[in-house]
Parts: sequence; C-alpha cells; structure tokens
Amino acid sequence: MTTQPDLLYSEEEEALRSAVRDLLTDHCDAAAVIARVESNAPHDLALWKALAQSMGLAGLLVPESMGGQGASHREAAVVLEELGRAVAPVMYLTSAVVATEALLACEGEDAVKLLAELASGRTVAALAVGLSARPGGVHRVVRQEGGTLHGTVTAVADAAAADVLLVPAGDGALYAVRTTDTPAVTVTPQVSFDLTRPVATVTFDGAAGHRLTEDAPAAVRRALRAGAGLLASEQLGVADWCLTETVRYLKERKQFNRAVGGFQALKHRLAQQWLEVASLRAAARNAADALATGDGDTDIAVAVAAAYAAPVAVHAAEEALQLHGGIGMTWEHPAHLYLKRAKADSIAYGTAGDHRQALAGLVDLQPPS
Repeated sequence: MTTQPDLLYSEEEEALRSAVRDLLTDHCDAAAVIARVESNAPHDLALWKALAQSMGLAGLLVPESMGGQGASHREAAVVLEELGRAVAPVMYLTSAVVATEALLACEGEDAVKLLAELASGRTVAALAVGLSARPGGVHRVVRQEGGTLHGTVTAVADAAAADVLLVPAGDGALYAVRTTDTPAVTVTPQVSFDLTRPVATVTFDGAAGHRLTEDAPAAVRRALRAGAGLLASEQLGVADWCLTETVRYLKERKQFNRAVGGFQALKHRLAQQWLEVASLRAAARNAADALATGDGDTDIAVAVAAAYAAPVAVHAAEEALQLHGGIGMTWEHPAHLYLKRAKADSIAYGTAGDHRQALAGLVDLQPPS
C-alpha cells in the first residue's frame, strides 16, 4: 500500500520558516542587498555566518553522526523558500545542498571530515560544474595528469566564496581541492546576470586534490538532482514575494480615486498568478518530500517541479515589474533583483525544456514522430 505524502508544512517547519524570516528581515533588507551587489563583495558572509553557524542550517542534510543536524530536504526547502523571498546573496544552495549531496554520495574518512566542516558552516564548498549542468547531462570535467588536475570550468556558481571545490575529473573520480592552499587554482569572476549569485571561471593548473570517490558521475548526478529539486523551493520563494508585494502595491496605488487593484483586468492577472504559485508550491513540496523520503518516483517529482518552477517564477517577476509601473523600473526598487534571480534560476541545473524531456523519458512518453 502506497503512503500518500503529506505536503503540508509541519509545526517544526513553520517554526523554522519564522526564525529564518526574522533573521532575513533584520539582516537582509532590499536596500542592503542592492548595495552589496554594487560592491566588489556580493556574498554576504556575515549573513552566511548567522545562518550556517549561529542557526546551524548548513548541516541540515548532514546526519548527526557526521556533525550535522540530521534533518531532511523538507527543512532545507523551507530555508530556500525564505532565501528566495529575500534574494539573499549567500551560498546555501551551492554549499549546503549541492556540494553536501555530492559528499554524501562518497565514502571514506576524507568525505566524512569535509561533511563535518560544511555542516559547521566554517567551510564553504562548491561543485565545479557549470551552473546550467542538469542531472544526468554531460558536463565539463578537468584532466587528471600525473596526480594533479588541469583544465577550466566556466560558470561555477559561488566559486569565489568557496574554500573547497569538488572537482569531477576525466579519470571518473571526484576530487576535493582546497582553494586556500594552492596557487594552482585561479578563480576569475564572470559577468553574472544575477548579481546575488555570482559565477566564475575556475582554472586548474597542476592542482593537487584528495580523491573522494571513484564514481564521480553518480555523486554529481545525486548533487544536481537535489539542486534541481530544491531550487524549485527557492523559485517558489521568489514567485511568492513577487505576488505578495504586487498585491500590496496595487491595493495602495490609486488612480481615478480608486485602488488600482480594484480594476477587473488586474484582478484576473493576479488571480492567474495566485493559481500558478499555489501549483508551484505543491510541486516544490512534492519534490522536497520525495528527496527526503527516497521515494521511488523521486526523479519524476524533481523533473515535474523543475519544469514547472522556472516559467512560474519568471512570469511572477515580470508581472511584478510591470504592475509596479514606473517605480518598478528603478534601480532602487528590488523588483529587478527578483527578475534577475528568476531568469538565472530558469537555466540553473537544467532548463524547463531539459526537465520536460527528462520527464517524458521517465514516464515513457515519446515525442510524436
């Protein structure tokens, strides 16, 4: 007998949401985010310390026996919802989810030690694949020659903030390279559309690495699957903020001596957005629950959520920008941050089209000939 998943938020998850939202309200307001992306230090390391170390959220997916919190993907999804609502410039998705999942696929003392470091929040890791790499897809790997790594990987998210890079190599193994220990690793920032999640080109020129597993493809696939599935929760947070703030603005903005939100045409647009966001919440929660329980249909749940989330988040951000009128077009208003995050997320860990194609294969639905 199959048990139906409970997609409602538990009391513990709601308490976690409240704590994270309070922290972000105090330390990650829109003006501060805009000021930070204009600087040469886009990552908010103080906020990361508060989230990862003070609240212990970096280790949610790490078992207690390895120094983590022993929670699940459901709790991590709640955190990502709130980070999406604030477009917080922190490395949570890349380090506490993607890199952590890659390490959980490895065995051995080196992987366990590194997991404990990541769980503490004092070490940040990034998987050295391009941000657009999709689960099960082809991604760039570096050469392993004479015991050292050589090659270049582009568009690695949050690489500039990483203390450790997890590097898939051409020999099929996954290596850990400490960026602070070697001059043989060069991280060059690239121009990022989403300034709150910067990407960089990483060049390895004879870098030494610790071998973590002989099966890098399996570790990378697990990491990217979790990244794609939980990214949907971040996109839910983006879309929910856009809808909430647009409704609030349209209730306050007046034309012809009446609230703009009272015009029927705008009501219809907002109602459509609400339906899309509600459906996205169901899909994102289902993906998080499937990842947490190891459901046999996890690949399907992730593909559905990832395929649906991107267009909904982009549509919500576009509508927010347009319905805020002239003020929405200004740099001072945060609407552009959400549009850029939604657009960048739409190609992260696979596009909606990539995931629809994967879903068709998973359910044996062949395209018309």
